[in-house]
Amino acid sequence: MKNAQTQDAFGLLLTHHFAGESCNEFIERDDGYLVATDNLAAYFAPYSEWPPRFQRAMNYVRGRVLDVGVGAGRFALYLQELGHEVVGIDVSPGALEVCRRRGVENVHRLPFHKIDASLGTFDTVLMMGNNFGLFANPGRAKWMLRRLKSLTSENARIVAESLDIYGTDKPEHLNYHARNRDRGRMAGEIRLRVRYRELIGDWFDYLMVSQSEMREIVEGTGWRVAEFIGGAGGQYVGVIEKEGCSGGAR
Repeated sequence: MKNAQTQDAFGLLLTHHFAGESCNEFIERDDGYLVATDNLAAYFAPYSEWPPRFQRAMNYVRGRVLDVGVGAGRFALYLQELGHEVVGIDVSPGALEVCRRRGVENVHRLPFHKIDASLGTFDTVLMMGNNFGLFANPGRAKWMLRRLKSLTSENARIVAESLDIYGTDKPEHLNYHARNRDRGRMAGEIRLRVRYRELIGDWFDYLMVSQSEMREIVEGTGWRVAEFIGGAGGQYVGVIEKEGCSGGAR
């Protein structure tokens, strides 16, 4: 059996791309759907090349930051340069090594659901790159949101990107949504793994939600969606604040 390091398909992918190699990433869904992605350069892109929703989202980041799913460190590096203290977490050892080599100062190999007070208190929880998905499912999302209340400051924010999956007309996606509903799941509860060359990463659960679904999930957890960046449909960023706190950028 291959060990965890050799199964780190995503980490090796980032490592090879960082070294200038030509790489192809494949995302496999648990119904057998397989897609090649062409966005590797985006993991390393500077602020000037980010889409407008990413740039606008940075205006809502304040204080000490937890970068969830830090990847290659694009957000952590930018925020460090602005003077923020940033703690990055990821499950990929290869990704974390790329972060360190690029200059991210504080990273930990840690699943999102295992964060605790040992990391300290945060003013912003950053979940960019569709990483609202790391909540995995609605039940875990509500549990994690309540948990994050005690790990964040009084005026903390969660700045989280998601993808509204309902705009598609492709049968392979519509069938997957129907399959999920038949199994008592949300349409956007996706089970994925990364493949790169001969490596196959572990399966993981990923949650894609519409704006209305994000509001429903957050409701009753002590948080509220204060604002959306980006229109309905497609990719967007939710700015989530503690109930009773005032909104607005920085």
